[in-house]
Amino acid sequence: MGKLVLLCFAISLPLLTNGQRMEIQEKGSGLINLERHQFKFDLLAPGLSYELGIFRNQTISTSLGLGLATYQEGYALGLAWNNRYRYYHNLNRRVARNKNVSGNSGNYIAAAQAIFFSQLRLATDIEGPDDFNLGFYGLVYGIQRTYPKGFNFNVELGAGYYRGDGALSGYGPLLNINFGWVATKRKSKKPVFE
Repeated sequence: MGKLVLLCFAISLPLLTNGQRMEIQEKGSGLINLERHQFKFDLLAPGLSYELGIFRNQTISTSLGLGLATYQEGYALGLAWNNRYRYYHNLNRRVARNKNVSGNSGNYIAAAQAIFFSQLRLATDIEGPDDFNLGFYGLVYGIQRTYPKGFNFNVELGAGYYRGDGALSGYGPLLNINFGWVATKRKSKKPVFE
């Protein structure tokens, strides 16, 4: 577990320092392409999401909604709290091709965490007590697009470590698909050039 946390930290540290250097180059003008605040209603897996732009191409996000955990010990379906530290890697390329970047439309790599709560679980086949919780820690690759009317889709695929609190731990994949509506005002769909 400690090695996984250290690996995630080692991967995200260069991204964080690179983002800080780029933020200084913006000379106080704020985020260029990312939204400072983005609030979304998730419709496919009912829930709520919030994404905060922290640097030029990096955000942190949190969401609460229906989730599925599946790993070598079994599956758990129920309420999940998801957290991400996202690094959008293709914003400049999208801007150069005159593609939409509003609503954080881009591809990203993220350090991911998800907590699956026992009290709001709908189904499981994992052996253990009735009140076990399950946490996911890993990396995901995601694609997010927001359209002019506010409709949004987000697809993530990754892998990581599922830590059981009262159940067995193990490794497994993470697939997250969301379709929703962005409730906050978005920047102009025209890309902003430096």
